[in-house]
Amino acid sequence: MCRNIRQLHNFEPPATRDEVTAAALQYVRKVSGSSKPSQANQEAFDRAVREIAHLTQHLLDDLVTAAPPKDREVEAAKARARAEVRYAR
Repeated sequence: MCRNIRQLHNFEPPATRDEVTAAALQYVRKVSGSSKPSQANQEAFDRAVREIAHLTQHLLDDLVTAAPPKDREVEAAKARARAEVRYAR
């Protein structure tokens, strides 16, 4: 489940709200052990995603670095190359 959580800090352009929410959703899925909560747990699940996304955005806003911002396309190409090696037959 957590393979979809990607580094969000120090990219140009910065991480979008959708990316932050997707990372929060994956985190909550992993911690809860459920990708689709029951109706009884849906409210708690959704609240956790909202709160974690909110806190994650604050974290990203507050982090500082001296490193130059990463390029999303370059990082995506590196990930594809790693996947080709990993899944090559």
